[in-house]
Amino acid sequence: MGASADLLTRIFAALLGLLLLWPQAAPAQERGLEVDLELVLLVDVSRSMSPAELELQRRGYAEALASDEVFQAIRGGLLQTIALTYVEWAGGQETVVDWRLIQSRADLDAFAEALTVRFDSSFRRTSISSALLYGSDRIGGNLYEGLRRVIDISGDGPNNLGPRVLEARAEVLSRGITINGLPLMTEGNGPSFFHLENLDIYYATCVIGGVGAFVVPVTDWSDFAAAVRRKLVLEIAGRTPPARLLQAQARDPRDCEVGEKIWRDFRRGQDFMP
Repeated sequence: MGASADLLTRIFAALLGLLLLWPQAAPAQERGLEVDLELVLLVDVSRSMSPAELELQRRGYAEALASDEVFQAIRGGLLQTIALTYVEWAGGQETVVDWRLIQSRADLDAFAEALTVRFDSSFRRTSISSALLYGSDRIGGNLYEGLRRVIDISGDGPNNLGPRVLEARAEVLSRGITINGLPLMTEGNGPSFFHLENLDIYYATCVIGGVGAFVVPVTDWSDFAAAVRRKLVLEIAGRTPPARLLQAQARDPRDCEVGEKIWRDFRRGQDFMP
């Protein structure tokens, strides 16, 4: 009888210990679901983009996401799962497709279909800096824990609104997030006054950064979907294209304010030659 009582006492003590530890364990949804990659797609819809180009962008991303190459890149990951969101930006930002867990081909198809439901008008100005900070906050506020975290930003011009782009980039990089770029260098993509030659160099110098950061320039709209597909595969697989690797460099910081200078001189009715 004494042995049985002692056993019951020990069992009770063990159960009590487990109950005391229970409140310390956070709920699964608060801890975050682990994924291979948290990826924010930031897509330019500024006034310099025509309605046809805006629609082409959406359809280009939809086509790329529905491709076999992107699906195989996801399947090649350790967890075979990514978290993805699609945001359009100009002077402000709008989340078109909120965070979704992508594991299957059906998940990719559903995300791609959501991009083609509606097409909105473009907004004014170009604030790369605000878009980067918005994307960073989107990553910080989701319920996922990515082995890697990436912001992928496209655009057809330099920053001309909001915080300085170097300051925004530094803030994003301090959070352990990599920034990749898709500079749109197509002909006829907006008023010539705001056109910037070598936009890919601007992106490489002032915008991208972090581990394995790269740019994939688009010089012809007919190549847009293919460029997006290549970029997504590289990001999801965690690879960098050696031939296109353009790391962020410490050049003259005034180069990174070229967009603000163009806008300033435009308002003054002056010509500015970057």
